[in-house]
Amino acid sequence: MPRYDFRTPRIFIDAPLAAGAEPPLDRDQTNHLCNVLRLKAGDVVLLFNGRDGEWGAELTGAGKRMAAKADRLLRPQPPQGDLDFLFAPLKHARLDYMVQKAVELGVTRLRPVLTQHTQVARLNLERMRANVIEAAQQCGVLSIAEVGEPVALKTVTAADPGRLLIFCDEDAEVADAVAVLLKARTQYSALLPSDAAAQPLAVLIGPEGGFSEAERAMLLQRPNIVRLSLGPLILRADTAAVAALTLTQAVLGNWRG
Repeated sequence: MPRYDFRTPRIFIDAPLAAGAEPPLDRDQTNHLCNVLRLKAGDVVLLFNGRDGEWGAELTGAGKRMAAKADRLLRPQPPQGDLDFLFAPLKHARLDYMVQKAVELGVTRLRPVLTQHTQVARLNLERMRANVIEAAQQCGVLSIAEVGEPVALKTVTAADPGRLLIFCDEDAEVADAVAVLLKARTQYSALLPSDAAAQPLAVLIGPEGGFSEAERAMLLQRPNIVRLSLGPLILRADTAAVAALTLTQAVLGNWRG
């Protein structure tokens, strides 16, 4: 039996799940299951809510009264990671892409930060949350990443000083990124407990225009910070996010097993 079932439709339900629970489906979910996938009462779907694991369920009812009755736990809820993704907002499609990839890469919280050169100050947070849920549904992710309100860079980086912050800086000296993170794992071992799922980490990606000198100086005064170059190539912010999150999860995060 495969570890994950990617053939059966997965549905996010914002309601408690347990054996016998029969949460109703909203209009969009009903339309997708009935009119797009052509499912009917008796067909099987997968339910998850970000808290109670993944449940096999059988569709009941029809039309507007369609529901899904949970009958068996297929995957228990895994331990929650602790990885903040701090990013300067981008425009529309590129922001959608970045949010989706961050969810796939195991981010726990998405926190938009406003910097001196941020080009987008207003965000559609509901759209971001919808992208989080869609990515989780499609990729077998059982946890739902939190989406925070936009805050100033100074505010978000001053908070939680005990968290190890990976500061992706385009002006940092180009070096072996893996070696830099391995050194940090040793240097900050007191912050990185043996339980990889509980490691308090954050990754910061700046705007297309980069960080100002004042912002860079402020960040480098913060305790528990790793200044990281992503190599000699010029990466767009959404590409840099994927690269930085991949490196962090592989060396410091819960990809280590």
